[in-house]
Amino acid sequence: MVRAPVLVAVAAATLLAAAVVRARDPYAEDCKIHEYPPAGPTYKGTIPDYIINLDLPPSKRWVQLALDKTAELKTVIKAIKVIVSTFIHSGKFMASLDSILAWLGSTLPYPFNEEIKGIATAIDVPLGDVVAFNIFYEIFTVCTSIIAEDKTGKLYHARNLDFGLFLGWDIRNSSWSTTQKLKRLMVSLDFQKNNKTVFKSANFAGYVGVISGVKQGIFTLTMNERFSLDGGYIGIFEWLLGKRDGWWMGFLTRTVLENSTSYEDAKDKLANTKLLAPVYFIIGGNKTDEGCIITRSRTAALDIKNLDAKNGIWYVVETNYDPWKHPLVIDDRRHPAMNCLNQTKQEKISLPALYNVLSTKPVLNKLTVSTTLLEVSEGHIETYLRECPDPCSPW
Repeated sequence: MVRAPVLVAVAAATLLAAAVVRARDPYAEDCKIHEYPPAGPTYKGTIPDYIINLDLPPSKRWVQLALDKTAELKTVIKAIKVIVSTFIHSGKFMASLDSILAWLGSTLPYPFNEEIKGIATAIDVPLGDVVAFNIFYEIFTVCTSIIAEDKTGKLYHARNLDFGLFLGWDIRNSSWSTTQKLKRLMVSLDFQKNNKTVFKSANFAGYVGVISGVKQGIFTLTMNERFSLDGGYIGIFEWLLGKRDGWWMGFLTRTVLENSTSYEDAKDKLANTKLLAPVYFIIGGNKTDEGCIITRSRTAALDIKNLDAKNGIWYVVETNYDPWKHPLVIDDRRHPAMNCLNQTKQEKISLPALYNVLSTKPVLNKLTVSTTLLEVSEGHIETYLRECPDPCSPW
C-alpha cells in the first residue's frame, strides 16, 4: 500500500545485486525423479486437517482453527507489523493505519467481513491486524502452478506456494524469516455444508480466501501473483475511496469454488469478474483439454492459454510472468519446470511426477512454503511443507 514505492526500490536493488549470480545459474540441478513419497532434507512434514462448517454463523466458522493456531497467528501478525514499521517511521501514522485497516474490515463483503471479525475476537487481537493478515497474501505471493494431462485424458494439478519475498532475510539460517513462520500456519481445509464436502483447500490458518482448491469431479484451482503497474495497491486505494465494484482475489476464488457447478462456469467467472488486483488463475477441469492459465488485469482477461493435448500442448506452467513473455533471467522457474515435464513425458505424468518437478531447484527455492497436489476426479488434495537445502536460490 503506502510502502509500495520503497519496496519496489528495495526489490530492484536486491534483484540487480543477484543478477550476475543467477546469470551463471548456480542453483540449477538435474530433474528430480525419486522425491515421492516425500522424505529427506526437502520434506518438512504434513499439515493438519480442519473442517470449516459453512452452516455455522460466519463469525463462528474459524474459531477452533484460530484458537489452535493463536500463537502462530500472533507471531506472523507481529512480523508483518514490524516489516511495515521499518518503512513507516511514524508511530502516529501506524496508529492511523491500524484504524484504517479496522474500518476497511467493516467494508469487506459478507460473509468474509464477519469471518475476519470472528477470528480477531477468538485470538484477542485488533480487527485491523487480521485484516492486514488477509490483505497480505494478495500482494506478496510468488508461485509455480502446473496442470498436466496424461495419455488417458486424466488431469493433474500441482503448485509450489512461495511466499515472503523481501520480507526479512535471516542471515544465520539462510532463509526468509516470514516464509519459515508461515509454514507453521499451513492447514488443509474441508469446507462443508450439511455435513458434505463442498470443496477442499490448502490455506494459511486465518486467511479466509482460497489460494489452492479442488471441487470433486468439477475443477481444480490455484492463483498466482501477477506483477503489474496496474497493481493491487490501486484497487485497494479505490476501495478505500468507496469504489467497491471489484473483487478481492481470494474472496472470488473461494466463491467460485463454493458456487460454480462446471469448469466452464468457473472459467467464465474467473476470466470476466472485475478484480482489485491483477492475477493469474490456473484452472483444471475433469475432461481432456480442460485446463488453462487465465492472465488477468484488474478489469479483463488479457489472455487464456488452454491445454490442447491433440496438438502437443499436454501441460501448462505458470510462475509469475505473462505466458507470452520471457521470465526474468534472475527468476526463471518456468523453463526448469518445462524441462522436467518434457523429460518426464506425458506417458509417465502423475501427481508423484509433478512433485518431482516441483522439488527441482530453482522451482523449489528459499521462498517455498509448501507443495500441493490436486486431482479432480477423486477430489484429492495433499500438501507437504518444504525446505530448500543450500545451495538454493533465494527465490
